[in-house]
Amino acid sequence: MFVIAGVTGNTGAVVADTLLAAKAPVRVIVRDAAKGAAWRAKGAEVAIADLADVPALTAALRGAQGAYLLVPPRPTAAEPLADNRAVAAALAAAVAAARVPHVVLLSSIAAHQPDGTGPIVSVHVAEKLLAEVTQLTAVRAAYFMENWAGALGMLAQGALPTFIPRGLVIPMVATKDIGKTAAAALLEGPRGDARIELAGPRDYSADDVAAALTKLTGRPVAAADAPLDAVVPTFTSFGLSPAFAGLFREMYAGLISGRVVWQGGAARAIRGQVDIADVLGPIVAGR
Repeated sequence: MFVIAGVTGNTGAVVADTLLAAKAPVRVIVRDAAKGAAWRAKGAEVAIADLADVPALTAALRGAQGAYLLVPPRPTAAEPLADNRAVAAALAAAVAAARVPHVVLLSSIAAHQPDGTGPIVSVHVAEKLLAEVTQLTAVRAAYFMENWAGALGMLAQGALPTFIPRGLVIPMVATKDIGKTAAAALLEGPRGDARIELAGPRDYSADDVAAALTKLTGRPVAAADAPLDAVVPTFTSFGLSPAFAGLFREMYAGLISGRVVWQGGAARAIRGQVDIADVLGPIVAGR
């Protein structure tokens, strides 16, 4: 039995669907029973639990041969890192209590860094806590391609504002590739404490993203650098907390300075198959 968290989001849904397609037994974790109905119809068991509720999560994990877990972002939290540390501690406590032999964790590029990486610090903590209680496979994902959806507000004007400098090429990955890689890791089973560094088929710059948008829309789109000082006011205008917005400013600064990079070493480097245009196409079509 594989237990999957995050099925109401992008990566967890792909993990569960991939495993079900492989005829593997799946139990999904949801907070709302109504959101489990569709998964039950697909043949999955459904467990009701909040990821911070250790007793409920322990019950949901009991009997699992492997579990896919994540630390969900807290975009409106006044203290997002403290909240995420509490969730990470709850995950580790429940995994230990349920004696889950293998966990695949949604982690991030630069998770080896203890600080200076913004929200990535949360998965640095989660990796450490989970590795103490089980065999861990950390899927360290690159910058999500889907993050560009939030920068399309000026698409009609032919502009793509970016906090990642135009000429800076960085690894990016689609959530579909994350889900498929995590499902494969669960089916493969534990390999000790393992790290997967996951990126898309190639690395991209903001100019590459703008070029993809130009082809998709049939109109010229140009990337436009935005200053880091604009990160916090921009994000808070969308309803995010100042603390959460500040973490993203730190992450963007880390991308620019070279702190947010792969660890390398013994990690397995995997390239996904989904191109940036494959991700942006449905987003643009739905606008």
